[in-house]
Amino acid sequence: MFGKKPQLKEGLHVFSVKKNGEYNDFIFGVVTGVEGRRVGVNGIIINPVGLKNKVSQGKAGERSLEILKSPNPDNVILALVYRVEHENFAEVLDLDQNKCDLIPPKVYQMIDGWIRESLPELVNNILSLPEGPERDQAKRVLRQKMDSLVDKKLKRTLYSVCRSLKILN
Repeated sequence: MFGKKPQLKEGLHVFSVKKNGEYNDFIFGVVTGVEGRRVGVNGIIINPVGLKNKVSQGKAGERSLEILKSPNPDNVILALVYRVEHENFAEVLDLDQNKCDLIPPKVYQMIDGWIRESLPELVNNILSLPEGPERDQAKRVLRQKMDSLVDKKLKRTLYSVCRSLKILN
């Protein structure tokens, strides 16, 4: 009658976090193996340094602080409009210490594409530049990148983010 909670198993896509100082880094990956309460994950780990800087400078609101302290798959995209550092991640997570949320494969692919296409850098360039020719050039570069994206969901998400930030009028 009621479906049981999906179990972690090899091949599923997950979101997790790893403490990095006062805040968390985000992990998006694929489960490579499960042994008891330990889960092997292969993917990317993202350090949202731009958002951390905004918070430390007092230029960000409560929502930004919430994203850094209690990230989830739904709110982290807001951290990815600022500069990020990322690297490959291939470690074992202990479910007694780390949460591990299942995410749809399309969400994983969209976030992975967002990072690998350097979209945080392009959006952040526009947000950090004053009005003028340099900002206009940054907008042109972002438009060219958007036009060259093959993944329709990624393109739609980027367009939506740009529209909400009012950076591609």
